[in-house]
Amino acid sequence: MDHTLEIQEIRNLTHDVKQIRLAKPEGYTFTPGQATEVAVNREGWTDEKRPFTFSSLVSDPWLEFVIKIYPDHEGVTQQIGQLSEGDSLIVGEPWGTIEYKAEGVFLAGGAGVTPFIAILRDLHRKGELGNNQLIFSNKTERDIILKDEFETMLGDQFVNVITDEKPSDEHSFIDKAFMTSHIKDMSQAFYVCGPDPFNESIIAALEELGANPDALIFEK
Repeated sequence: MDHTLEIQEIRNLTHDVKQIRLAKPEGYTFTPGQATEVAVNREGWTDEKRPFTFSSLVSDPWLEFVIKIYPDHEGVTQQIGQLSEGDSLIVGEPWGTIEYKAEGVFLAGGAGVTPFIAILRDLHRKGELGNNQLIFSNKTERDIILKDEFETMLGDQFVNVITDEKPSDEHSFIDKAFMTSHIKDMSQAFYVCGPDPFNESIIAALEELGANPDALIFEK
């Protein structure tokens, strides 16, 4: 079932990422980490559906998405970038395989952090963040999504990796050498989300370092 939902608030998180809050249908529920299909309620775009992850919690009075906008691509995110409060999006039912299983390490590349936002917010609200760690790779400092919130929630367990810019606290790539120096326990759960090449290289490196394939959680 699809829901046509009014945009209540739009906030710029970075130079190309927006946080969008929508009116929430009564009874709509999902699990932190899940996504849904979203289309723009404009002529010619209602059938152009793309997957986006919920960044809100089920207990929030709104549905929230954190979306990277590609203004140079004539596509759905370009259209979303042109929307204003009062416009609407078409939202489907929730789905997805990224779900919190156990304490571990979250490895994100760019906008791939979005499934982890609701998971970490949920754990933080429950006081159950424990030793969970977020390792977040971006090209530049200004690309980091929700940096202040992640620092507040995770403290030293939030590790930034900046690949294309100097100076930086962390300037590197998440490879086997990096993981060896930053991850002490390869028997824990690993949550991986980013562009396909990022996912493939991270999962291969984790398996080579002895991570249990059954403990790797990613969108299949």
